[in-house]
Amino acid sequence: MINIPLIIANELKVRVDQVKEVIDLFKDGATIPFIARYRKERTGGLDEEQLREIEDRLNYITILEERKETILKSIEEQGKLTDELRDKITSSTKLQEVEDLYLPYKPKRKTRGTIAKAKGLEPLAMFILENPLFDGDFQAKMAEFINEELGVASVEEALQGAKDIIAEMISEDAEVRKVTREYVQNTACVASEKAKEKEAGSVDTKKDVYEIYYDFQIELPRLKPYQILAINRGERDKVLKVNLQIEEGPVLRKILETHFACKESVFMNIFEETTEDSFSRLIYPSIEREVRSYLTEVADLHAIEIFASNLKQLLLQPPIANRMIMGIDPGFVSGSKVAIIDSTGKYLEGHTIYPHPPQNRTSEAARIVLALIEKYKVDVIAIGNGTASRETEFFIADIIKTNGLKCHYIIVSEAGASVYSASPLAKQEFPELEASQRGNISIARRLLDPLAELVKIDPKSIGVGLYQHDVDQKLLSKKLDDVVVSCVNYVGVDLNTASVSLLTYVSGLNKRIASNIVKYRESQGRFCNRQQLLQVTGLGDKAFEQAAGFLKIPNGDNPLDNTFIHPESYSSTEQLLRFCNVPMDRIKDSAGVVSLYASHKSISKIAKDISVGEPTLIDIIENLKKPGRDPREELPKPILRSDVLKIEDLKEGMRLKGTVRNVVDFGAFVDIGVKHDGLLHISQIANKYVKNPLEVLNVGDILDVTIIGIDLVKGRISLSTKNA
Repeated sequence: MINIPLIIANELKVRVDQVKEVIDLFKDGATIPFIARYRKERTGGLDEEQLREIEDRLNYITILEERKETILKSIEEQGKLTDELRDKITSSTKLQEVEDLYLPYKPKRKTRGTIAKAKGLEPLAMFILENPLFDGDFQAKMAEFINEELGVASVEEALQGAKDIIAEMISEDAEVRKVTREYVQNTACVASEKAKEKEAGSVDTKKDVYEIYYDFQIELPRLKPYQILAINRGERDKVLKVNLQIEEGPVLRKILETHFACKESVFMNIFEETTEDSFSRLIYPSIEREVRSYLTEVADLHAIEIFASNLKQLLLQPPIANRMIMGIDPGFVSGSKVAIIDSTGKYLEGHTIYPHPPQNRTSEAARIVLALIEKYKVDVIAIGNGTASRETEFFIADIIKTNGLKCHYIIVSEAGASVYSASPLAKQEFPELEASQRGNISIARRLLDPLAELVKIDPKSIGVGLYQHDVDQKLLSKKLDDVVVSCVNYVGVDLNTASVSLLTYVSGLNKRIASNIVKYRESQGRFCNRQQLLQVTGLGDKAFEQAAGFLKIPNGDNPLDNTFIHPESYSSTEQLLRFCNVPMDRIKDSAGVVSLYASHKSISKIAKDISVGEPTLIDIIENLKKPGRDPREELPKPILRSDVLKIEDLKEGMRLKGTVRNVVDFGAFVDIGVKHDGLLHISQIANKYVKNPLEVLNVGDILDVTIIGIDLVKGRISLSTKNA
C-alpha cells in the first residue's frame, strides 16, 4: 500500500503530520471552514485553500487505489498477473499510468488483432519477435500457418495477421503510450479551419465569434485556456474543423526504440511497417483524443478557477447598509418592475411602470417613481443591467436631476434574477406576487446584502465567468459551492435574520437543519444565545460544534455570541478578560486594554495561562478588538451615480472611475457608467508584465481608468490603468 499522507505532503509541500491531522479531522466529519478557523493547532495553521487541495488529492488517490484493486483482481483472474506487473500497478501514482498498464489485459471488442489470434496466427507473431537473427526459410515458416478452415488462405494473409497482432501489442505497450503522449503534448500544434458549409449559400451567423480561428495554428505549449474552450465550442457548433498536427518521423523512431528490444533484426522492415500501422491506426487517434481531453480538462479547471475567484469577490461585495432602496427590473413591452425595500430587506411596495417604447408612458412612470422616492425617503436606486437597462438609467438620472434629489443610482447585475423569481424559494418568500414582480426585489436586496441574496441562486447562473456552460458542470458546481460555503462562513451569519438558503451553507448545517432553525425561530422567537441551538430538532452536538462559531447573535445574552470566538473557548476568553479587568458587558471597549495586556506578556505565556493554543489566542484577541465586525466593511464601497454618461460623450485620454465587473484571461471588463463595459486588456493593466489579471484585479475593484480607444459602431471601449 502506498503512504497516502506522505504522497500528499510531498506534492503540496506541507508536513506529513499536518496531512494526517487533516485526514483524521475529515474522518470525524469536520468541515473545511471549521478546521481552518478552529483547529489551527492541529493542522499547523493550514488555510482553506490548502485544506481543499488535501481533500482533492485524498479523493483522487482513494479512487486510484480502488481502481488498482479492480484491475489487479481482473488480471489475476485471467492468470496473467506477474510480480513485476503487480509492482508497477501498485506503485503508480496516476490513473492514466494504471490504465495504460491494464490495456493489454482489458476485455476487448473484436479487432484485427483478436481476429488474427482466432485464426491461430499469434505463434507466428511471437516467432517474428523472438527470432531477430533467423536465417532459415521464412516463406516455409509462414506456410505452416495456412489454414483454410480458420480463414488463412495464403502466406500473405498469415503475415498480415501476424502484423496485426504485433501492431496491437505495440499500441498496448504502456511505455510506448507514455512516450507518444509526451511527444504529442510537447511538439504538436493545434490547427483549426472553417468547416465546410452543409448547404451552398448558407449564412454563417457565428462569423464574428469564430473568425480568428478560421485559419489558426499554434503549438500546444503556447495554447491559452480560453483558446481551447473557444475552439472546442466552435467545433461543437460545427463551425470549425480541428485537429492536432505533428511530425511523425521522430515519434515513429521513438516507438520503434521503445517497444522492440533488439536493435537489429532480419524482420526490421516488418517492425517498421507495423510501427507505422500501429501509430496511424491505433496509437495516434487514441492519444490525440487523450491529449485533447487533457487540454480541455486543464482549460476547464482554469476557467472554473476564474469563475470561482470572480464569484468570491462578487459575494464579498460590501453591503449598502441602513438605506432605503428602490430596485428596478427594466423592460420594454412588459414594463419595468419597481420595488421598495427597507434597511432590513423587507418588501414594502411595488409597481409596474412603462417609461419606454412601445407604451412610452414616461410622464406617468416619472410621477410614480418620484412619489415612491419621496414617500419612503429612498437613498439608492438599484437598476438591473438587462434589457432596457441604459434607457432606465437615463430615465432615473433625469428624474434625479430635474427634481434636485439627493438619492443616487447604481447598475446591478441581474444575472440569475429570473431563475430566482420562478424558484420555489421565491414563491415561498412572496406567495402573493407574480414571478415577474420578484426579480426587482432580488435586485434591490443584492445591493443591501449581496451575499445573503445571491446564495439563493445557483452560482452558475450568477454570470461572472467565461465559457461557464462549456466546462465540466460537475466540477464547476463543486467549486462554486465551495466558494459560497467559504464566503458565508468567512462573513458569518446573523442567526436571527438569516434565511434557510444562507443557513444551509453554514459549516455543519444542511437544508433540513437550516429549515428547522427557522421554524424554531418562528415558533419560539429570536435566539438569545448559541446554546439554544441544541434545542433545534436534528441539531446535535457535532453539528453544534461545527456551526456555532459562525452563527452570530447581535444583542444577545452573551456578547461573545456576536463574535467568531467558538463556545469551546468561552471560558478561556472570560479568563483573559478577567486578567485585563474587563467586565463581559464592556468587551466592545476592551480592544485597547487586551492589546496592551498582550503587548506586555508573551503570547505563549498568555496562551498557557488560559489553556489555549497560540493561534486560538491570537484569534480571540482579534475578535475582542472588533466584536460583531463584518469583514466586508473594509472593502471599497460600490460607485453610486446621479448622472448618466453616453459613449458619445467619451474622448480618448479621458479619465474616469470604473468598477471591475468580470475578470478573464485576457483582461477585465470595467463598468465606467456607459451602456457598454470597457475592456481593460491585460497589456494595459500595469506598467509591468502581468501574467494573470487575477493577480492584480478582483471583481468589485474601483479603478481610475484612462480611455485609449473608442469604436462607436461596435460599441467597444478600450481602457488603460497604466500611470493612472
